[in-house]
Amino acid sequence: MRCAGLQAGISAGSAPAHMIGAMRGGRSSRLVSRAPRPSRCYAAFHHGLLAVAIAFGFLWPSPFAPSAIAPLAAWPGSQAGPAVADLPPAIPIFPLDDVMLFPHASRPLHIFEPRYRQMVADALEGNRIIGMVMLRPGYEGEYEGNPPIYEIGTAGVIANVEELADGRYNIVLRGITKFRVTSEDQSRPYRMADVVAIPEPLGDDERDPLRRHRPLLLELLALDDPDAAPTPDELPDAALVDGLAQFLGMSRFDRMDLLRQSGSLARADALVAMLDRGELSR
Repeated sequence: MRCAGLQAGISAGSAPAHMIGAMRGGRSSRLVSRAPRPSRCYAAFHHGLLAVAIAFGFLWPSPFAPSAIAPLAAWPGSQAGPAVADLPPAIPIFPLDDVMLFPHASRPLHIFEPRYRQMVADALEGNRIIGMVMLRPGYEGEYEGNPPIYEIGTAGVIANVEELADGRYNIVLRGITKFRVTSEDQSRPYRMADVVAIPEPLGDDERDPLRRHRPLLLELLALDDPDAAPTPDELPDAALVDGLAQFLGMSRFDRMDLLRQSGSLARADALVAMLDRGELSR
């Protein structure tokens, strides 16, 4: 089976090994150390912290070579570039076998399959928006066509790009908003979908409960190098939650359940519950 165009990124189970045992307050044994099971469509970076840094916005501008396409902003979710209200009614979609992007996180991608090279080229000529969706089980036999997908995905904007000499691309896709697929247009080499945005506004009554999760979530992050992470006030709570949801080791179905949560507080509650049940791994 040919993969959907992603060679570089963090696998579904590739959180840094030094996260294990970093938890305090009796929870350390509940972050399970299991060998990562990378998707066939992508492999871990040579240094896993590079992908983690990109996911949380620690590393900006692009980790790739300089490009004519300027980076959009210093933080995922900033006001620079497209916002939720700017999501067009039809966008290209990039289906993979795991949830690859959350609304307040970023994702490095290596695009090599011809139809998805064309997708990126077209996006760069327009609004630079691409939607990421997850393939339903049993897609392998239909991969070259248009196998079924889950209807909930995340739209992102190409924030950084490097076009290689042979036509491949390295990009960083920055999450904008969740969406629901309502129908598809299969007239192009790549898939286009009619979508409806699913905003996740944080209510005033949710801010304090979400902030109370922050110490535990920061311990989940547990980066060794204090210089690699911004100070707590620099990293929005929603970005912390979505970054953890995106790179912590769990099943693809658990990750989809996290994406389906109604917002940052519900997602943080679900992450803490998964930790308590021992369902998170490196």
